[in-house]
Amino acid sequence: MSRIQATFERLAGNRRKALIPFVTAGDPEPGMTVALMHALVEAGADVVELGVPFSDPMADGPVIQRASDRALKHGVNLDQVLGFVRAFRATDQNTPVVLMGYANPIEAMGVARFVAEAQQAGVDGALVVDYPPEECESFADLVRSHGMDLIFLLAPTSTDARIAQVAKLASGYLYYVSLKGVTGAAHLDLSEVSEKIPRIRRESSLPVGVGFGIRDAATARAVAEFADAVVIGSAIIQEMEAAPAGEQLRHAARFMQGIREALDAK
Repeated sequence: MSRIQATFERLAGNRRKALIPFVTAGDPEPGMTVALMHALVEAGADVVELGVPFSDPMADGPVIQRASDRALKHGVNLDQVLGFVRAFRATDQNTPVVLMGYANPIEAMGVARFVAEAQQAGVDGALVVDYPPEECESFADLVRSHGMDLIFLLAPTSTDARIAQVAKLASGYLYYVSLKGVTGAAHLDLSEVSEKIPRIRRESSLPVGVGFGIRDAATARAVAEFADAVVIGSAIIQEMEAAPAGEQLRHAARFMQGIREALDAK
């Protein structure tokens, strides 16, 4: 059983919802990444999505784009991201880590090398935004053969046929993009999300996480009424951007703690 599956089963047994923060590796600077991952876990994160910085994103809004730009200016690449995970694993063997990013860095490294080194580093899953399910059956098989999960995005525009296609390949959890737009947008329609989740559940027994438009505790709690997990990224990065120098981790952790309290108060 993967760490991701074990985490969701434990949470379901305790009638709790998963809290999944997204942060970009190397932001605000590389020396903070591992400490930030630990701080988020201590504040209540159940899974950590670690973004691989990339220069030409297609799903990231301006906040995460800025985070990638800062990381890239520090020279952070996929090799270093795997190093961050190895360092995190030195003291945390339980919290699942999912790498989220784009195909280009993986293809540049080499798919086989990436999968092997990700497993060795302690990565639990990958979410590659621009690997469509039609073109990555062999990649999904390779990832699973190394004991990791391949996570896919679903959107408000996903048809039932598309959901079924993704369900055949996905493992770990499904990530439902809660709006038609990029990360951090502010036009989340909870009624649309609540209608879509049951359609996804008809095709897959995997947990469903919701992200891309959750900005505060109240919205997180509302989404958790019908999702298994809440994913928050842009709002955490904004908290760190607004924090005084040296206070970024404390501000991120405090924000996460508020979300955790809201989810547990359900």
